[in-house]
Amino acid sequence: MALALFDLDNTLLADDSDYLWGAFLVDLGVVDRDTHAAKNKQFFEDYARGILDIQSYLEFQLAVLARYPRSTLEQWRHQFIVERIQPIVAPGTPALLQFHRQRHDTLLIITATNRFVTEPIAALLGVDHLLATEVESTAQGFTGRSQGIPCFQGGKVTRLRQWMAENNQTLQGSWFYSDSLNDIPLLEQVDHPRVVDPDPRFRAMARERGWKIMSLRGKEYPDY
Repeated sequence: MALALFDLDNTLLADDSDYLWGAFLVDLGVVDRDTHAAKNKQFFEDYARGILDIQSYLEFQLAVLARYPRSTLEQWRHQFIVERIQPIVAPGTPALLQFHRQRHDTLLIITATNRFVTEPIAALLGVDHLLATEVESTAQGFTGRSQGIPCFQGGKVTRLRQWMAENNQTLQGSWFYSDSLNDIPLLEQVDHPRVVDPDPRFRAMARERGWKIMSLRGKEYPDY
């Protein structure tokens, strides 16, 4: 039994849920199409290049949550999960998760995307444990701000170590699956780093480090 850690976007999912949520809000007419779409695209490109200003991005992405009642947001989220997320679960994801369940590992999704978006995705995938960027809220609803340490880059390591201390877990025998060079700090911590469907730059970096590269996009059972 060991920890099996999974990045979410472009790893277990064959696209980015955070980016798609922004595009979904554009399609609903909730945010201005031209302004929001352009900023969303720029932030996504910065993330892929490993230069994302996480605080600026969170201010941009979470602001809309403060403008609407939680009941309305949850209705939109349900529609989003059905229409945009269910179709992009990577073909190899169910088998990978089942592989670790059969080993009696503790499965945990660890993602920079905020909890409001990712909590139902973790439930959809049947993963009980989730570490995500937290969204500040009050009795009146979301404030539009993040709370605590963003679950991003080195923040993932910090958040995970806090979680392990609270849950009596260690990294002995641990696995981590990720597509992103932003996750190098956490990949360096585990016993079994796995690089999933990386872009060319990260593929080259993974090869230099001797990390195993795999794909969840095909229909064949991958070699873990």
